Amino acid sequence: MDQKKILIADDNENIRDALTYLLEDEGYELRLASDGADTLRKVRERKPDILFLDIMMPEINGYDVCRTIKNDPDLKSIYVIMLTAKGQVAEQERGKEVGADEYIVKPFSPMEILARVKTLFHH
Repeated sequence: MDQKKILIADDNENIRDALTYLLEDEGYELRLASDGADTLRKVRERKPDILFLDIMMPEINGYDVCRTIKNDPDLKSIYVIMLTAKGQVAEQERGKEVGADEYIVKPFSPMEILARVKTLFHH
């Protein structure tokens, strides 16, 4: 069976570390990115199954990264979960507009993240 690929894109090292720690034991192939340009490069290189995407990142913000991915026929099947510290409805609406599949507000529960990933991969 193909190893499932996850890309974690967040400029906060603590978030990247926490998600890595949480998911690496599950046997997924993990890659990390810390800014929008790096995220797009890695998405095109390895085409992850799931992308955890922070909104506030250097170079290119998460909304623009998501829009670019969802407008690309080769990449639009990637499941994008936007991570944000902002819980406002407007932010979530904007996330939906650019094609985000899901929205998780920081601080998030590690168990919630793990449960989402397992659910997505076992459907």
